[in-house]
Amino acid sequence: MWNLKTENGSTGRLLQLVFGYFFFYVITGLSVKYFQNIAGMHSMEYLVYSTASSTLLATSVVLVLRWYKLQSIRLTTWGPFTFPSELLYIIPSGVMTAVVIPTTTLMYSFKGISVMVAMTIMRGSVIIIGRIVDAIQIKRGILNKKVYLEENMGVVFAVLAVGLKVLTGGRDGGANPLTSVPVMVIFFSYISAYAIRIYIMNYYKNTRPKDSRVDNNKAFFAIEQIASTLTIWIVALVILLLAVNHNWSGERITPYIKSFTNPVPGFGWAMFWGCAFGIVAFFSVFLFMFKGRTATFAGLVNRLTSLIAGTTSTLLFALLWGGRWPAVVDWISLIFIFVAVWFMTKAERKRIAELKMKHEI
Repeated sequence: MWNLKTENGSTGRLLQLVFGYFFFYVITGLSVKYFQNIAGMHSMEYLVYSTASSTLLATSVVLVLRWYKLQSIRLTTWGPFTFPSELLYIIPSGVMTAVVIPTTTLMYSFKGISVMVAMTIMRGSVIIIGRIVDAIQIKRGILNKKVYLEENMGVVFAVLAVGLKVLTGGRDGGANPLTSVPVMVIFFSYISAYAIRIYIMNYYKNTRPKDSRVDNNKAFFAIEQIASTLTIWIVALVILLLAVNHNWSGERITPYIKSFTNPVPGFGWAMFWGCAFGIVAFFSVFLFMFKGRTATFAGLVNRLTSLIAGTTSTLLFALLWGGRWPAVVDWISLIFIFVAVWFMTKAERKRIAELKMKHEI
């Protein structure tokens, strides 16, 4: 498991990605709550600082390592320019990522909604999307793999965990997401962008040549990351200029402006710890696009890992800084999550046997 030279598509490589994703997502969850509840930083201020550092970190890495070099299966011509046809959908995926990044942090920022609740709602919905994407791509002949019964059962128990939190969101003293208009607007923005992105990622993965010797996932991540960073910073700059020129003010726009014009003390530490979210991006994409797995399986592994990380963040924050302890319903949801993990373990054993039989790993 800990051999860094694990084979692409192996269970060992999968576990390495899961551990890295879990570790840095715990840091992400803790840093959001710490800077807002302990350091007294406004959610919009933290969003600006953490997004700045995380996007710049991830983009710098892919530029330095030159991961953007793409092995295209088909070139296309647009006027005098000839370029890989994949750019026509990878760049839009990057734009969708630019929606996912800030909405993720914003979902954690609402007072009364724990990291666990926010993660449960968002991640569970993405799990359902993964199953829908598989159904569509199997029907269209893009995916030639079967979704195992164990994977479907994992989806069922993950949905039970999500449904339980949504229906009881306000019973532990926290806000019920279904009754908060701002939360639902951000949530639907997040989930719509993720639906498009997951379909694109799996379309790309399932249309790569089987004998390709290039790590196509790195190229996808690099181009998507560059597109998302440019989108985020262009939009952020436009909003800032409009807000300043038109004297906009409000609960969120005022601290947004001040985060640029009058940085709060400790913003450097917020940027430092915000880098964890940039590191998470690597593990997240590589799990979503993991070799030989369906969108259902990859989405479940990705989201279940972050759900468990959310629970861990909530516990650590309560232990270290006196935050709210998980309620009974949180623990019941966690049981459903671990049942889903058990089904996924069985599915992984079956998939590995299948891939070895087909000489894909």
